Amino acid sequence: MVERVSPPLARRIALAAQGFGRPVPPEPGTRQVAGVLDRLGLLQIDSVNVFERSHYLPVFSRLGTYDKALLDRVTTGRRGRTLEYWAHEAAFVPRELWPLFEFRRDEYRQRGEAWGGWLVENRQLADWLKAELAANGPMRASEIEHDANQRRGPWWGWSTVKRTLEWMFRVGEVVCVERRRFERVYALPEQALAAELLAPPPSEADAVRVLVERAASALGIATEADLADYWRMKRVQVRGAVRDLEDAGVLVPVEVPGWSVGGRPAATWVHRDARRPRRIDAATVLSPFDPVVWFRPRAERMFDFHYRIEIYTPEPQRVFGYYSLPVLIDDDVVGRVDLKNDRKNRVLRVQSAWSEASAPADTAARLVPALRRAAAWQGLDEIVVADRGNLAHALRPELAASA
Repeated sequence: MVERVSPPLARRIALAAQGFGRPVPPEPGTRQVAGVLDRLGLLQIDSVNVFERSHYLPVFSRLGTYDKALLDRVTTGRRGRTLEYWAHEAAFVPRELWPLFEFRRDEYRQRGEAWGGWLVENRQLADWLKAELAANGPMRASEIEHDANQRRGPWWGWSTVKRTLEWMFRVGEVVCVERRRFERVYALPEQALAAELLAPPPSEADAVRVLVERAASALGIATEADLADYWRMKRVQVRGAVRDLEDAGVLVPVEVPGWSVGGRPAATWVHRDARRPRRIDAATVLSPFDPVVWFRPRAERMFDFHYRIEIYTPEPQRVFGYYSLPVLIDDDVVGRVDLKNDRKNRVLRVQSAWSEASAPADTAARLVPALRRAAAWQGLDEIVVADRGNLAHALRPELAASA
């Protein structure tokens, strides 16, 4: 018979797999910071910097106050451990995963041909860019001198050079191993990657099997849709890998009451090495692009938490705020806070604070230390809570009492 896993235990399995509930050192070092990346397998990148850039936040959520320079050393430069690729969205991934995404690069090659063939039409420019990188080493698009390197039109105002480099990046003709001032630095693969990473890649089936196993390890407990979304693959792509991993005993089928698709129990698996803690002790905020919440159907299924960021929503139509961060208390997502880093005045501004109907009574008291850690991490002196949201009125006295 298939084991039944209660929804609370499913949440604890998932959060433990993501690195929550573990002892946190008072001063996390490189080993702990790198350990977060190893556990998650990737850190999603986003340009919004209203509080802090997204890839720094999952480490903060799991380790608390840490030196961002440690993550920079792990993720950037020729000696870093990662490179950037379209692994979920744009993300830092361990370099050893580069060969596994050859099937995706091939998809981009085919897609580019189907959508007009940008690289085919601009092959002469692409070859010139490869020669330029070979002669000068890794470069940002803005550093390249060419008549076509003038910003124009849509595509975020990209120049023809930038757009060509981006297609070359997608298909693997160039790689990105660091950013400078958040701008990609492009290099030829042979300039940036070890020789073993440039060897013939594995087959698509073998690569997908490895990626699905890594997703299952990072998620702890997952449906087929969850496993597919982790690396942004199609469900039909992962189906064979799931069967193989189940046959090998790596994935163990379970049933979670309430997890359903079309009125039927959703096929669900637990990774054989997943921890099953009796409790999770956590109080923190999450990036909108944290794996705990980035797949919105999973967040709704697991936490009954309907979450959408409102960056692209006109201000009068926003409900929770421009950049609301989910609030994790123990084993549940119980609210959200819209944070702004007012760097000029050294103030962390809580522009709105909301709790879910199921939030515990001490949510504000548990959240205040997390906000103070966030302010200290950002080098801010003060926290100011705006009068917006059903949690704001409880946060202010708790902040005053903790001062």
